[in-house]
Amino acid sequence: MTPAIAKESARNDLRPTPDEIALMRDKARMVRLETIRLIELPKIGHYSSVFSCAEIFASLYYGVMSLKYGDPAWPDRDRFTYGKGHAAIGHFPILTDLGFLPQEVLDGYCSLGNPLGDHPDMTKVPGIDFSSGSIGHALSNGLGMAMGARMQGRDFTVFTMMGDGEMQEGQVWEAANAAVSNKVGNLIAIVDMNGYQLDGAVRDVNDTGDLAAKWRAFGWETHEVDGHDLQALTFLLRKLKADKGRNGPACIIAHTVKGKGIEMMENATGWHHGYLTPGDSEIARQEILGKEI
Repeated sequence: MTPAIAKESARNDLRPTPDEIALMRDKARMVRLETIRLIELPKIGHYSSVFSCAEIFASLYYGVMSLKYGDPAWPDRDRFTYGKGHAAIGHFPILTDLGFLPQEVLDGYCSLGNPLGDHPDMTKVPGIDFSSGSIGHALSNGLGMAMGARMQGRDFTVFTMMGDGEMQEGQVWEAANAAVSNKVGNLIAIVDMNGYQLDGAVRDVNDTGDLAAKWRAFGWETHEVDGHDLQALTFLLRKLKADKGRNGPACIIAHTVKGKGIEMMENATGWHHGYLTPGDSEIARQEILGKEI
């Protein structure tokens, strides 16, 4: 284990320290900056979907999950699946930072023959636990992994991140019901609730209503948190992971802002998929470097 990898705290107090918060904040900034840099290669990509979950990525990988540096296949590692596969461009820099991917592979993003593309491929990319992109399948696969851990006598936790637009998919709720029915306590779902999907605001396309109430109605222990507040988010994730007595799954509704960090992208539907010109890219970089989220 190295300082770059999240470890379960041996302290009774699961609250992240100021140094841990500073590390996670730096890594969330890295996710945003690298997303801008990498999109300049194919000249098209998903900025705003990554920016809404940058703190979720940073909290999980540098403050919560049990991992081993340079060993993406460690059998007892925590697993991470995500339905919004278009956020993979923000995930790949973390996998590189953790020694799972060579830097030259990251730098060849979306080039001919490179394993890194717009969505993650678990058969080609070390550290990817689930190939996603077709929205709605991540929770089912996360449930299977969590049940597999129980069958194998392993003590790892599965974290599944989904978008709020993804809540329109029926398979999500089939998996939600099955997780409760099977009393799967090592499964934690995170809804990146940024309020938008490809075609506009979720409330305008197909309103999902009160998601916290829905998850509770399905029997999940449900919490709401500011998804950009690293202190609150990390503390909650650590508490849920540490609760070995929970007799069922837990869900976090993370209230986020699509495009968080770049003012012109925030809550702007047109930036779901796009390209910053070189001049605008530099302005965006300076904005990210000049503020603390």
